[in-house]
Amino acid sequence: MKDNRNGFTLIELMLVVIIIGALSAMVLPRMVGRSEQARESATRADIKANIATALKLYELDNGTFPTTEEGLEALLSQPSSAQSWNGPYLESKPIDSWGRAYQYESPGTHRKRDYDLYSLGKDGKQSNDDITNWE
Repeated sequence: MKDNRNGFTLIELMLVVIIIGALSAMVLPRMVGRSEQARESATRADIKANIATALKLYELDNGTFPTTEEGLEALLSQPSSAQSWNGPYLESKPIDSWGRAYQYESPGTHRKRDYDLYSLGKDGKQSNDDITNWE
């Protein structure tokens, strides 16, 4: 009589679980903190490229950047001061990676010739973790 049992023994299953646990213990510590780096990178890309491009297009069409009062909303809907508005220049309201609106001033305090654009970063207040277009 032939006994053909197809399956794994308890020891084999335990070895697999131990190996997976050891691999997880090596990989997970390297991944911790990466999500914060990704948020900072995405916010930096918005400030340096995505929103900056939309603002430059707005300026090309209207001869000036939106005022501080008009804010970044001028990229989504036509303000009364815009005579040659060809927007919307953005697809959605610009929100940073932490779910807060970008800060915008024109003319800027740091960049007097055009605008200051920045995110208040992870802590949501002006501090060293702010991501700006002037540094």
